[in-house]
This record gives sequence, structure tokens and C-alpha cells, in this order.
Amino acid sequence: MEKTKTIGKIILDERFYEGCDRYSDGDIENTLLDLAEKTPADELRKVSEESLNWPVFYHFSPFRENIAEWIPLSKSDKVLEVGAGCGAITGCLSRKAGSVTCIDLSEKRSLINANRLKEADNVTIMVGNFKDVETALENDYDAIFLIGVFEYANGYMNSRNPYKDFLDILLKHLKKGGRMYIAIENRMGLKYFAGCREDHTGGFFDGLEGYPNGGVARTFTKDALEKIFRECGLNEFSFYYPYPDYKFTHTLFSDEILPKKGELHDNIRNFDRDRMILMDEGKVFDTILEDGTFPLFSNSYMAVIGPKLPEKYIKYSTDRDEKYGICTTIAEDENGLFVTKRAMDESAKEHIENVYKAYQSLSERFEGSSLKFNRVEKTNDSTLRFEYLKGETLEELLDDALFADDRYTFVFLVDEYKDYIRYNAQKPVSDYDLIFQNIIVQDGNWTVIDYEWTYPESIDPEEIIKRAFWCYLQGNPARKKALEWCKVEENFEQVIEKEKAFQKRVQGDHPALSEIRHMMGKAAVSRDYLLRECGLKTDPIQIYEDCGNGFSEEKSYRVVDVKRLGKEITFSVSVSKEVKKLRVDPGDRPTFVVLKKATLNDTDILGAVMKKDAFSRDTNGKKIGEDGYMFTTPDPHFAFKVPAFEGESANLTFTMLVSEIPGEIAGRLK
Repeated sequence: MEKTKTIGKIILDERFYEGCDRYSDGDIENTLLDLAEKTPADELRKVSEESLNWPVFYHFSPFRENIAEWIPLSKSDKVLEVGAGCGAITGCLSRKAGSVTCIDLSEKRSLINANRLKEADNVTIMVGNFKDVETALENDYDAIFLIGVFEYANGYMNSRNPYKDFLDILLKHLKKGGRMYIAIENRMGLKYFAGCREDHTGGFFDGLEGYPNGGVARTFTKDALEKIFRECGLNEFSFYYPYPDYKFTHTLFSDEILPKKGELHDNIRNFDRDRMILMDEGKVFDTILEDGTFPLFSNSYMAVIGPKLPEKYIKYSTDRDEKYGICTTIAEDENGLFVTKRAMDESAKEHIENVYKAYQSLSERFEGSSLKFNRVEKTNDSTLRFEYLKGETLEELLDDALFADDRYTFVFLVDEYKDYIRYNAQKPVSDYDLIFQNIIVQDGNWTVIDYEWTYPESIDPEEIIKRAFWCYLQGNPARKKALEWCKVEENFEQVIEKEKAFQKRVQGDHPALSEIRHMMGKAAVSRDYLLRECGLKTDPIQIYEDCGNGFSEEKSYRVVDVKRLGKEITFSVSVSKEVKKLRVDPGDRPTFVVLKKATLNDTDILGAVMKKDAFSRDTNGKKIGEDGYMFTTPDPHFAFKVPAFEGESANLTFTMLVSEIPGEIAGRLK
């Protein structure tokens, strides 16, 4: 058998390959290989998003790179990647480092990796068992990466102390002063308590219960990882906390900069499996943050063995069109902490340039006022450097006053904010995103720290003020009394419509990760539904409420009291004044639905739902006849704007005919 192959410019070293793959995910790997061979690298993001297929999205999404993209590597660095798999981060490493050596047990996965990176001339992929391949490795790697690999050490080593032995061997190949990076799930991650399945076994609470059903993979708490490191004689290591987890990271925290209350609200990320929702993870995270125990419950860890890195906080804004994709970093040098914003794509350099120009134009508009803007300097054509400002955000100060029932201070701060927003409003420059959380207040000085969305036009200051209140309410519904204190009308329809247009422009043609998760159709079953013992044996009717910020699993619930007469079902739900749109999911399988009756407080609204085409625009079904819709998807749904009503709440009642479409027939109807 030929021992070395070339795929494009990639070298495939098979000296240690036994001729068959001991590990495989089955036929999906053939699909992945076919896509890697035929799809240009710059189109893989689109392919991964449009596939609505978990393995395709998981292996090809560029968001996978975020866990490693921020790490400082140079073209003089030699990198070793153990367990490279299908190349989720290999491309990132090859762009940053001088040379990359990959190891993987699977030839099929190595071929996928090689084909997606065929133009990289600095990558060698070694196929075979780690213990065999390791004997041929050099001992001067500047960086070693184990991304989702350390938990499988028992499969690599098969020894009495596999995790220590695995590290001991790897450390022999690390250059003095080099670093090893280990990304791994936290066995006690909050998501597992909240109802997510264990990532490796697919079972509920398996890691928490000590893996009662066996399996090769084992994850660890932070203390357990530190114990293993010390057993290897290591005393120089640090931790980062990827959020929501290391697979699709958008923020990395450190012990120096931990999350703040209200910051951890992006928790429904079950792309691959159904899950339960046993708690409001955002609120529990807030409690954990108050108690100072966040490192114990972070969903994932990125452990760095070796000298401490200057980066203390990394945030990716890559869930956008490429021309707006940036990375924000807080790092430390000899002068203290500083902030950088960096373009993630060549096309985003113009956006960085516009932020740089915004500082000057906003400073000129507000000259003569006490409102200042965080100073910025250009490091190069893709990176800006800002001063790191200490102090509390205006949002934090408002919360302090609000929850202390200090109406005077709250209104005083809001009035000062309004005065700033209205200052020189006729000037042709406006910061559309000048909201409470983007202002730092220190010793009475107000400084805007984020002016990314500044436009060369005059925007009505009342529009910016109204949007600021809307954003404030989205963070915590308990802030609602602020509207009464400041005499702000709870009428945000125009704000919401403009916000949707704004977000659409920022996202471009790419769906948000939350949309992708939902389109994949994985269920998130609430505790109320479980407690009422509805089970999933009957057609589960799920209701989603949009209070102005889109549909989400957190704002959903199952209908329990359903009256059935043959195929006809009738059920009622209560909606509050805050609910702008309602989405109804009539089942969890391909279904034919005829909506016979819809009433709001006993007033017929079927015409409002059906006749004005609202139903047609917001459904994934195909219209059949006057009132019927055919859904060939296992996630049927329709949504509509809730008609206006008097009072604080209203009762919505639906009567519909629901008929299941057999799977084989649904497949032919697609």
C-alpha cells in the first residue's frame, strides 16, 4: 500500500495506517467527503447552513474555528493537532501557523480534512493510532491542540491512568515555553442539569451520574483537570470559559474577566438532539455569578498549559454577514488592559474603517457636551485599539436604582441620557446603537464604549431613545416599571419592525444560529409539559410567543387541555398584552391541518388569521383549498400577528382538523 498521498497540496502520511478505519459515523462520512471534494472552501458556510443536517453543520460550520482563531500564532510556529477529524479547526491553524501536523485514526475523516484544505501547502496529516504515530513526531512543537480529544484518552492509551499518560507523552513533544490547548466539556456544566443530553453518550445526566452505562469518553470538572495536570508535574496553566460551549463559541471568558449578570442568555443550542428545559438557565447563571461559582458550572473549558496568554476576553460577532464580522478582545500589556476590534474577513475591513471614522464624527457632533467617546487608534487596516475603561455601565446604574425602588435617581439618569441623545441632533451623524449598556459612567463622566453602528445621517433622537428602552426591557422583563417612571408608552411596534430590518441587514443572507437550531427541528420540552405527564405519545401542540424579540424556546409551552373529537381538536391559550405574534405547532410529524375556527375572547378572528395572508407568509406548509395546509416536515407550524384587544390579556381558542401524513407519503409529497 502506498504510504504517502497528496490531496492537492496536502500530504497524507499513511505509514502507520492499518488499512481500515476503527472509528466511523457511517454513511454520513461519504456525504461529507463528497461535499469536501466538490465544494469550494468559501462556500462551506452556506452549505452547512442550508443543509439542516447536524453532521454537515457540525463539521463544516466556520463557527467551529472560534475556539482557536483568537490564539496568537505566527508563521514561525510549528503546530501539532491531535484528533483533527474532518478539519473543523485545521484550516484556521494552517492560516496562522508556519506548519501544521495533524493526527487522526480515520482515513475517511483525514480525506475530508485534506480535500477541504487542498490549497494549504503547510499541512501534513498522519493517519493511524496515536501511540504508533507519536513515535515519529518531533519534539519542538510550539503549540499542541486537543479540541474535543482529551476525553477520549482512554481509547488512545488503554492504561491504568490514561489521561496522565496521554499528557505525559504529548508534553515530550512540546517545545520549552510552548503551549498546549485542551478544549473539553465540563462534566458538571449547567446545561446538563438543565436537561441537555450528555454530548458523547446521548443520555440524560450520564456525566453527572458517573457514566453508569459505560462508554469510552469521560469529561471532567475544572478541579479534576487541575489534579491531572499536577500529577504530570505541571504548575503553569490557566483556564478560559467558552460560551455557550467550545463547539460553537461566541465568547470566551477568563478568571480575570468573568461574565456579568444578564450576559448568559444564549442557552438553547441543542442542534443535535432533543432536550428538556428544566430551568431558566439564564436566571440560574445569574445566581451562579452572584455566588462567584461560574467556573464550576461553565459548560466547557479551554485549558491552556504553559505561559499565561495576554488575552482575557474574546467575543466573536461572526453570526453576521462576512462584511460585518469582527472579533473583540480585551488583552493586557505592560500598560494594562486594552480593547481591540479586528476584522474577521477581508470584506470587513471597510466596517472597521467606518468605526474609526465614527469616533471623529461623533466627537465633533458632541463637542461642547460632557458625553465622550472611547478613544480609538488604528493598529493596521483590519484592527482598532481602544482604551479599556473601568466603571459601571449606565444599564447597571439604572438597575441599581430600579431594584432599590429609587425612582428619583433612575429618572435623573434617564433625563441626562435623553439630553445627550438630543444634543446637536440636526448634525448628519447618529449612533443608532447608543443604548444604556454601551455607556460607561465613572466619577460622573459618561463615555460611549461601542459606536459600531454609526451612520452619516440625522436619526430622530426619540427613535434612538425608544429603542434604548426596548433593548433594556429585552434583558429583563422585571424592568417594565421603568416605562411608567419615565412616562414611556409601551408601543414598540415601529421599533420592532426597524430592528428586524436592521438585524436582517447585519445578518445578510445568513440565518442566525438560533434560526438554524430551530430549523433542524430538535425538540426542547419544558418541565411543565413533563410534570403534567402529557408524554410524546399524543400530538404535542406547542405555542411560541413573540413579545417583540422573535420566537424562542424560552417563550414557548405545551398545550395540555386539548379536547378531541376524532380528528377535530379544540384548545385555548391565554395571551398577554406583551405578545405581538403567536406561533402554533400542531404536531411533531408530517400533518394535514384545516383551521376551522379561531376566536379572540369569543370574537371570530379566522379572517384576520387566514384571509389577510398572514398565515400564508408565516408557515412552512403548503396551502390546500380554502383553509387547509399540508405540512411534509416533522416541525409543522404557522404564525400570525395577535389582533388588538382590550385589557391586559385575552383568550385565544382554536378548532382544527389534524390528520397525520404517513412518512412514506410525506416523502413523496415534498
